[in-house]
Amino acid sequence: MNTVALKEAGAALAAESARFAALGWMRGTSGNLSQTLSRDPLRLAVTVSGRDKGELGEQDVVVVDADGAAVADQPTPQARPSAEAGLHARIARVAGAGAVVHVHMLAPVVAAQRWPQGVVLRDLEMLKGLQRSAHDDEMTVPVVANSQDMSVLGDAFEAGFDPATPALIVARHGVYVWGRDLQQARHRTECLEWLLQFKLATEQR
Repeated sequence: MNTVALKEAGAALAAESARFAALGWMRGTSGNLSQTLSRDPLRLAVTVSGRDKGELGEQDVVVVDADGAAVADQPTPQARPSAEAGLHARIARVAGAGAVVHVHMLAPVVAAQRWPQGVVLRDLEMLKGLQRSAHDDEMTVPVVANSQDMSVLGDAFEAGFDPATPALIVARHGVYVWGRDLQQARHRTECLEWLLQFKLATEQR
């Protein structure tokens, strides 16, 4: 276990959590963020469960394996990861993500309620923020039914996975967005929120 890398990841995850909490996207103790530490074996640093995400410190992370289970070889083996760590790990493995953001902003949940087969976004400049074209491009953000079983959610994610669409909405729950690192994942989350707000404001069905 590289404790220096883990400390740096913890500090970065705490800073991003505070940013999202200030936006109202991680209310209460909801939401979780992760950063990939290694690929072989797959290891992720994930924010701890049950803590106010605006008040995390660099120590408030748990190292999990490819199934989202806490590994024994870490500074805080007693810390508990969210059950959702399993989906973070699945996204990291399938999409090759370096970081995953899971927040509970309202726009994706409302959009999924309105368009349960997927939320179509097209011909918008802000699509560039998700590395798409601004014109003559169409991106469908997949929507999957909520479940407390991360293997069910993971299977649904993988079944509809498009490498060019770095986001997944879980109906009546929240959104997952990923990128090569935490900064890109944050930028994509911010841009997706704008796109969904525009969609909701300008289209009824």
